[in-house]
Amino acid sequence: MSGSLELLKVSRAELGEGPSWDSRSNMLYWVDILKGNVHMYEPDYCEDTFIHTGGYVSSVVPRKAGGMMVTLQHGFYTLNLETHNVKLICEVEKNVADNRFNDGKCDAYGRYWAGTMSMGYAKSKGALYFLSRDNTVTKVLSNISISNGLGWSPDNKVMYYIDTPMRRVVSYDFVLETGEIKNQRTVVDFSDQDGSPDGMAVDEEGMLWIAHWGGSKVSRWNPLTGSVLDQIILPTMNVSSCCFGGKNLDELYITTAKRGSEQQIPSEQPYAGALFRVKVEVRGLPTYSFIGQLSYP
Repeated sequence: MSGSLELLKVSRAELGEGPSWDSRSNMLYWVDILKGNVHMYEPDYCEDTFIHTGGYVSSVVPRKAGGMMVTLQHGFYTLNLETHNVKLICEVEKNVADNRFNDGKCDAYGRYWAGTMSMGYAKSKGALYFLSRDNTVTKVLSNISISNGLGWSPDNKVMYYIDTPMRRVVSYDFVLETGEIKNQRTVVDFSDQDGSPDGMAVDEEGMLWIAHWGGSKVSRWNPLTGSVLDQIILPTMNVSSCCFGGKNLDELYITTAKRGSEQQIPSEQPYAGALFRVKVEVRGLPTYSFIGQLSYP
C-alpha cells in the first residue's frame, strides 16, 4: 500500500506535531510544541525553516485570507508569515494555568477545531472547541484528558475524534453548516494495539490513518468495520501525527517526538523527533483553511 519511508533532512523536534499541507505554496507546516516553533518544509528544495512564536504552539493551519492560524497555550492566533508576528483572536481557559491547547485542524466549512489538555496529564481537565468564521469560540466537549486527532469523512457527515488515554477513536454524526455533533460511538478500538492513538488523517476512501504514540507506527483503519488495513513502521517510538501532502495529496508526512517518557525514548533512537514522508497508493483529503475576516497582526 505504501512506498519506502523517507527521512527528511530537518531539525529533530522535542515534540513534533500538527502537520498541515498548504496547497497555495506546496509547503508543509508543522510545529514543535515545546520549543514554540512553527516549521515550514519546502519539498522542492528539501529545506526546513521555522518561526518562533514565543510560547507553546500546538497546531497550525492555512488562513484563507492569507498567512496562517495557530493555537498557542490559551488561544487562537493569526500568524503573519512576513513579520512573524502573532495576534490573539480569542482566548480560552486563561484561568487554567496548567492547561494548554493540543492538536487542531479545520473542517471543510472553515472552522478551526482544537482541544486542550493538562500539562500535568490530569484526567478530564481538557475540552474541545472550535473557532467560528465570525471569530467566536464554542465549547463542544468537556471532560477530555488529552485532546488529539481530528478528522471528517469525505462527505462531511461524520467527525472522528481521539482522546488519547481512552485508547479508541470515536465518531459523531456531523452537521457541516453548524458544526453540531451527536451520537457518539466507537469506531476503532486501540486496546490491543502498540502504543496509544495520537494524531490522525483521513483519505479519499474514508479510511483513517492513525499515529501510534509509543508504538513506532502509523496504521490505516476502516472505520466502518473497525479493522486495520495497513501499517507503516517507523524507526522511533513516539509517532505523533500525520497528514497528506504533495501536489497529488498522495504523500503522507509523519511527525515524531524526541520528548516523552524516558523509558520510551532511549538514547539509541537517533531518529526521534524527525520528520518522515512516505508515498502511498491513495489520495488524502486536503488540509482545509480557516475562513474568517481577520486582520493581520
